[in-house]
Amino acid sequence: MEMCIGLPRATRSMQTDSGSESALIDRCRRQDFEAFGKFVDLYQSRVFGFVRRMVPNSEEAADVTQEVFIKAYQNFTRFDGRSSVRTWLFRIAYHLCVDRARKQDRTPDQVALVDPEEGESIDLPDSRWQPEQLAIDAELMGIVEGAIMSMSDKLRSVLLLHDREDMQYDEIAQMLDVPVGTVKSRLFLARAHLQNVVKSYLESEVSK
Repeated sequence: MEMCIGLPRATRSMQTDSGSESALIDRCRRQDFEAFGKFVDLYQSRVFGFVRRMVPNSEEAADVTQEVFIKAYQNFTRFDGRSSVRTWLFRIAYHLCVDRARKQDRTPDQVALVDPEEGESIDLPDSRWQPEQLAIDAELMGIVEGAIMSMSDKLRSVLLLHDREDMQYDEIAQMLDVPVGTVKSRLFLARAHLQNVVKSYLESEVSK
C-alpha cells in the first residue's frame, strides 16, 4: 500500500507556451541579459525549492540557486537542446549541490537502504505523493522533512525531481545519466523510507 505525504508540486512563477519559451531560450543563447532575467523569473522558485531540500539551510540554498543561474548564463551558448532546458537547469543544480556537500565534507546520517545497482529495474507505479490524500500536522511534516534530508543525495534528488517537480523517469535518467531502472529503484527506496517514518510516527501517536 502506498502512503501519500506532502511534497507539494512546484508551480511556475509565470506561464509560457512552448513557442514563447523557445524564443526566450534562443535569446538567452545570444547572451540577451533582459531575456535571461525573464528566464530566471520563470525558473528561480522551482530551482530554489529543489536546492532547499538538498542543502542544510535557506541561506545556503539561496547561494546555490544564485550559482545555478550564473553558471546557466555563462554556459547558455553550449545548451544544444537535446534535453529540455528544465532538465539542463536541474542537472546544474544537482551537481552544484553535490559538489558543495563534498567540499564541505558533510557526512549527514543517511537512510540505511542499499542503493540499487546501475540498471537494476523495479516495477514502480508512476504515481506521486499527493498531500491532499493524507492530512498531516506540522509535527509530522517536520519529521518527514527531516527524513528527506537524511537520505543520500541519490535518493533525495530522485524523490524531489519525480514527486515534487513532476519529472518523468526518462527525464530524470537523462539528467542524472543513469538507467531508468535505477531511477525507479531509487524512488522506491526513498518512498519506502518515508512510509516507514510516517508509519512509526502514527504508531507512536496511537500508543500514547
